[in-house]
Amino acid sequence: MAAVKFLGISGSLRSASYNSAALKAAIELAPQDVTIEIASIADIPLYNEDVKVAGIPASVTILRDQIAAADAVLIATPEYNYSVPGVLKNTIDWLSRTDPQPFKGKPVGIIGASPGSLGTARAQYDLRKIFVGLNALVLNQPEVMIAAAHTRFDASGKLTDTATREFLGKMLVALRDWTSRLRG
Repeated sequence: MAAVKFLGISGSLRSASYNSAALKAAIELAPQDVTIEIASIADIPLYNEDVKVAGIPASVTILRDQIAAADAVLIATPEYNYSVPGVLKNTIDWLSRTDPQPFKGKPVGIIGASPGSLGTARAQYDLRKIFVGLNALVLNQPEVMIAAAHTRFDASGKLTDTATREFLGKMLVALRDWTSRLRG
């Protein structure tokens, strides 16, 4: 099997984000033939059609090119007010208006971590709906929704919960296999 490259995107800007920590755990747990690079959305400006007409911001173009160069995208989303965080939705809105639109036909895996009991279920379902409109190829299962995240990561942000580590590892294998099937 050929090597597979994932681009990880955290939907949180917080320095001690559980979702950014989940992406770091994914790097640790990835199958040997998978590499994961993490991209930042911190410099993506608020979407404004006037700005777009003047020229797509460099931060958006860079992220679009990173997505295009990856075999698959792995998004770690928090849940804010029962849905997708604004910074992540804003990023997707910008990317949807670039040419080429980088999510079209791209395999996408979604994970999420939250201190709450539903572990980002509602945000993930909303994100899936958004990706339908972009014609992304979202991995259906397994769904990784890390509930009670404050009990599954240690103070340094390491994912310490054995069952969650195993489940995340299985999801990464499934995303690799999904990506390989779509390639071939």
